[in-house]
Amino acid sequence: MAPREVTVLFGDPERPDPTKRTGRYAAEDHATIRAAMAALATLPGYRMRFLLRHRGLPAAFLHNPPRFVLNLCDTGYRNQPEHELHVPALLEMLDIPYTGAPPAALALCFDKAAVRAIAAAHGIPVPEEHYLANPSSLPPLRYPALIKPNLADGSFGITRQALIHDEAAARAYLTYLADLMPGRAVLVQEFLSGAEYTVGLIGNPATGLTVLPVIETDFGALPGDLPAILPYEAKAVPDSPYWSDVRYRATDRGPAAQQQLTAAACLLFERLGCRDYARIDFRTDADGVIKLLEVNPNPAWAHDGKLAMMARMAGHSYAEMLTLILAAAEARLRAADRVPV
Repeated sequence: MAPREVTVLFGDPERPDPTKRTGRYAAEDHATIRAAMAALATLPGYRMRFLLRHRGLPAAFLHNPPRFVLNLCDTGYRNQPEHELHVPALLEMLDIPYTGAPPAALALCFDKAAVRAIAAAHGIPVPEEHYLANPSSLPPLRYPALIKPNLADGSFGITRQALIHDEAAARAYLTYLADLMPGRAVLVQEFLSGAEYTVGLIGNPATGLTVLPVIETDFGALPGDLPAILPYEAKAVPDSPYWSDVRYRATDRGPAAQQQLTAAACLLFERLGCRDYARIDFRTDADGVIKLLEVNPNPAWAHDGKLAMMARMAGHSYAEMLTLILAAAEARLRAADRVPV
């Protein structure tokens, strides 16, 4: 049997990336791509072609369309996070089958306030929240609170100073965000001070949705003067304590809590139009109520990321996790009477 041809599309390491700590891909970003390429090259039954350049991409796909795309371009077209949906939109227009979320799901989940409203409408607990279209106007708040941009990805715009305890700190952080991301609406949320949980899903409701082991974030090793949150540093700054000292483990919460988490995650996966894989984050308030943090379609696929960690807890290697994502997309396409590869 001939190997199935897969074109793997990444972000573009040669272009600037405003969300990277240096404004460009750093050593850890290149290492992440190399690890993915090495793992994918080992998959039996596939012939992989790797694309890491976005220059001329639409014309190249128009004139020589791939048979099937593994879409790992979570940085957005030309490394613009708000253009992440443009990649699947291009593939849709050219009728090229691909893995992961469609444009509508990526657009919807990029808007954190919209996701919160949908979750609340389905009875899923959510944090109290103020949506500030004009961040210079600050409503009365209950402290502590967490401030973050409404439209952002990868914790961009969330620093250790995002957890605020008084009006002066709130105004200072709103000024910081206005300079960092001009014109962006801001969310001021109830700070959820309890345990943080992550649910990973691979598959699709119609063809089989697998729930990976639920993980819990352990902030215990953080220096005592740092807030117990996951800011941008935790994902992008290797010399930060948030990168080195935050740990993750399989949760020891009982069956009832885990059932609540997985039921909410599966409902949101389907309602928001996620496909093939997703990650949903929750956190507990001071009264022990588990509330939604955010929904991540096409979440980080890195070998050292949360999804890979949960897959390993389920007994899957990194290469096997990537195979599961490919298989989920292939099953979905077959169910729709399309030949994926």
